[in-house]
This record gives sequence, C-alpha cells and structure tokens, in this order.
Amino acid sequence: MTALRLPLLLALGLAAAPFRSSSRVEAPDAKEVKQLIAEYVELDGRNRAGMERQDEILARLDELPALTDRDRKKWSDEIEKRWEKGPKLEKKSGLHYFWEDASKGLYIVGGESKRPKGLFVGMHGGGVGAGDAGSSASNWSAAASAQDWVGIFPEVLEKTERGWTDSGTEEWVMELVERACRTWKIDRDRVFFGGHSMGGYGTWTLGGHHADQVAALTPSAGAPTPVRNAEGELIDVEEGVVPNLRNVRIVIYQSDDDPNVPPDANRAAVQALERARERWGGYDFEYWEVSGRKHDLPPGGTTDFLARVADRRRDARPEKLVWQPVLDWKRQFYWLWWDEPLRNAIVVAELDREANEVRVESEQSLKGLSVLLDEQLLDFSREVVVRVNGAVCFRGTPRPSLAVLLATSGGVDAARTYVARVPVGD
Repeated sequence: MTALRLPLLLALGLAAAPFRSSSRVEAPDAKEVKQLIAEYVELDGRNRAGMERQDEILARLDELPALTDRDRKKWSDEIEKRWEKGPKLEKKSGLHYFWEDASKGLYIVGGESKRPKGLFVGMHGGGVGAGDAGSSASNWSAAASAQDWVGIFPEVLEKTERGWTDSGTEEWVMELVERACRTWKIDRDRVFFGGHSMGGYGTWTLGGHHADQVAALTPSAGAPTPVRNAEGELIDVEEGVVPNLRNVRIVIYQSDDDPNVPPDANRAAVQALERARERWGGYDFEYWEVSGRKHDLPPGGTTDFLARVADRRRDARPEKLVWQPVLDWKRQFYWLWWDEPLRNAIVVAELDREANEVRVESEQSLKGLSVLLDEQLLDFSREVVVRVNGAVCFRGTPRPSLAVLLATSGGVDAARTYVARVPVGD
C-alpha cells in the first residue's frame, strides 16, 4: 500500500528554541547527516512514532555549527534529491486510485497532462452520500486544458456535508498537490483551486487554510460555512478562511436565485473580505453575482471562469500577511512558524526591508511562534530586528541552521524554504 505522508509540518512538534537539543554531544559527520535527511523524508508523519523521530532528527542536526553558504548549497541539493525520489502520481489521463485499496482515494487526471504550465485542483459538489470526481472533471478539465494546466480531480474520502475537511480528505488533497508538483515538475507559484457547490466550499476552505501554497481560487456556487446568531441570522463565516486570503486572488461566482446554496453565505464572506481589506489592506477579490442561473455553472462556463485568474502567480513571500490558524498540523504559513498554533488567533506580520526588521502583532498569546528568515527576506549582513506588539524581542544576526532548512523544505518548495528562525512568542 502506498503510504500517505501527511504534510511535513504535521510531524515536527518543535520547541520554542530552534530545534535545539539540550544534550552536549559530538555533532554528526557528513555520512550521518545524509542518513538523517534520508530517514526524515521517508518518515510517516501520521503516527506518533514518526513525529517523535523527526523531532529527534532535527535536534540532532542542530548540533551542527551554523550553516555556511557552501554547506547550504550542498545540503539543499541533498534534500532536493531525497524529496524528488518521493512518491508520484500516475501521469496518464483518466481515473486512478491513490491506495491499492480501491474503496477510497479515487482521483482523476485531466487537463494538459503532458507538459503542464500549472496545476488545477478541482473539487466536486455533493453532500451526505453524494458527489463524485467525475462531475468535477467533466466541469473543469477542458477549462484547465485551455490554460495548459494539468487537472487533478479527487473524490472526498467520505461523502459528508463537509467532505473536503472531513475524514482526512484535506490532508490527502495537500499530499496530492505535493505529488503532482513532483510528478510534472510544476511551478509552485502556479497552483489553483476551484470547485462548484460543495466544491466551492472546499475551494474557499482549503484555499484559506493553505493560502501560502496557492495562486488563486475560483469557488462557484459554494461558500465558507456560515455562522449564525441565536436568532438564526447569518453574521459571519467560519474562522481560518477569510483573514488568511490577504495575498491570494479569489473570484467568487454566485447566482442570486440558487436554491441549493442561497447567496447569503457568499455575500457574508464578501463582506468579511471587505472588512479585512479595510483593516489590513490587500485582499484581491471579485464577487460575480448573476440572476436566473439557479445552481448552474457561471455564464461562459468554467473556461471563462478560469481565464479570470489565469495570469496570477502566488505571492509566496508577501510584505504583509495575516494568519488565523485552525489546523494543529499547519505549522508554517508563508514566513511564520508556530509550534502549536493557537486556534482562531489573529497574527499580523509585516516586513520592513528598509529598516531590516519584522513586526508582529497579535492580541493573543504567541507562545511557540517564530519568524522564518533567509538572506532574500532580510539582509543578514546588517542587524536584523524583530518586534512583537512594538517591543524588540530580537536584535542581531539570525543563525542559519540545517534543521530549519530541512524542516521548511517539504516538497522542495523553494519559496517556502528558510535557513533560520527567530522565536517571538512567550
């Protein structure tokens, strides 16, 4: 059976000090480092034993001296080689199963599957006992092909009302993204999510949770889960979605007479985007509401829909970001790292390249939060300053570490790979 390796960051469980071991032992030699890297990449982060062993590996690697430029190149090449040897997807268009057990893990490959210039993940509609990958592939495959994107169309692991975030499906979808990028060597800045009905919900939600890994979203006739007050009035949408979308292009389609997904939820989501934009700036969105189409696809079909985001590239290293975590296994978000993310906390972080500093603000506890850094984000030849709620918590030169390099290089996403981290919480 093919092992599903959940996102690398699930497995780390790191201490506030950057991967430091409390023991004083001899640093590993080059042979041992290679063995540790190979073992780390192969570990299954779904089980406690795998997580604990990854912790041990990172602590062992942090016994090494600060990473030099020469060693960074050497070990980056080694890490990339190991990740590239990881499992891939079937390249042939058509229906496939992720696991040998054909009772679940169905996904369809469509679109441009020979030399794609991007990746589109299409999420199907449905609900309790309903929904299939074939409907999504039928709706979106030709549209993906028109943009020279390969399309991956997964089927939820369990057909529930919120199938895209139930039963491990979200973790599986992100593993499909990793394997697809490896299979076709896709530009990581050209990953797109879209879907209709419940697939629109999945697009909103997974796109919000993993905004640092997508270029744009196209939810159609689906919205984040609404939040209602005691009188049943819709007052907001679920946490962990809208705040995170500050740096992602999103086009939202809705018909005003949709009997399956009435427009109030998407209207509330758009109002939340507007409030977020007023508060933090950013939030590039377009709300496309029409009349008379009920629960059908948008005018012009999905081809015209995807054309509205086709020129977008991920902003992988934004000057400013907002993070509201809701997943305990989502520990890296752009250039922030949180050992144990505090659910529903709001963190605002901003770079000031001229001053060579980072400013972090939050009204909640930031215990275990770190800023990830490298020489492209800030200038290590100058003093680096990190402030939390206006107070200086770090002033100096960050320490490059192989442990940080390995921990942030999951899937060899270069734009999310860093060499140092500065703890800012507690």
